Amino acid sequence: MVAAKGLGSGLTSVSDADHGITLEAVEETLALIAPHIVETPVVEWSGPEMRAILAENSRVHAKLELFQRSGTFKARGALSNVLRLGADQLRAGVTAMSAGNHAIAVAYAAKAAGTSAKVVMQRSANPARVELARALGAEILMAEDGPSGFEMVAGIAAEEGRATIHPFDGVATALGAATLGLEMHRQLGDLDALIVAIGGGGLAGGVSAITKRLNPDCLVVGVEPVGADAMHRSFRSGRPERLEGVDTIADSLAPPMTEWLPFTLCRSNVDRLALVTDRELAQAMGLIFRELKLAVEPACAATTASLPGLAGELSGARVGLILCGSNIDRDTYDGYCALGEGRFRP
Repeated sequence: MVAAKGLGSGLTSVSDADHGITLEAVEETLALIAPHIVETPVVEWSGPEMRAILAENSRVHAKLELFQRSGTFKARGALSNVLRLGADQLRAGVTAMSAGNHAIAVAYAAKAAGTSAKVVMQRSANPARVELARALGAEILMAEDGPSGFEMVAGIAAEEGRATIHPFDGVATALGAATLGLEMHRQLGDLDALIVAIGGGGLAGGVSAITKRLNPDCLVVGVEPVGADAMHRSFRSGRPERLEGVDTIADSLAPPMTEWLPFTLCRSNVDRLALVTDRELAQAMGLIFRELKLAVEPACAATTASLPGLAGELSGARVGLILCGSNIDRDTYDGYCALGEGRFRP
């Protein structure tokens, strides 16, 4: 694992309270979405392979958010947005652009709110994710790539009056993600360290903001794939960065940019950033299967993949890992596991 610590440490911190990510607002959001989500379990991970990675006196707790409705944490942010819409907007419906998991979450949230969803997905999206979004009632349109997909969404919003639900930007999205952090704190109390995956920064921004409010001494580590390191670059430059391209098996962590709000929340509340390779992601998928008996997508394995590089710093610590979600078909899963075993890249 390649670790990067203290990036951009000279930057001025911006309070998360300035963006409305307060304890009261997160509690209100949890009450709003609670009828449509489940409280996902936490388990203590004490298998022999985990013991070999971290010191014997460390304790690891995994938050199994892959058991969330829609299969990922994304349901929280989608519901937080859709359930705040007024009656006129609900009649018009919603739209979104996604490589997969966000489309499923928006379809689920729209169904929960009694409205319609017209979702644009990339042609490269996993077919299982496309079918799950369709099964939840969404109308699916296909785009050649991300930029053209966002253009299609903008056109749908303008022509049909649909509300656009962003995959990782916006206060409502951050509040939805923060409910995961609040829920985890209520389950486990104060942790010494919390490790969370970073794609666009929506999950990490919301979770880190509420975690630091409840437990300021908790070390928060954000994990990115080597081939999609927008937040690393943003920390260095002090502003949201856009990537020319991405190259990682963790497609759920591979938007080509971050935005100001998630960047600001992460920059204010995430203490460390870590990078993991595709091989490390695939190896972590195998570890999770062997010890937790769970078949997960690469993004879900990112926090686990970061542990070897953080082992010294986490010695003796109570550590929380967020397993953020998983929607993957068997053939793709098998191919990635083979990559972890050094056989071939799918």
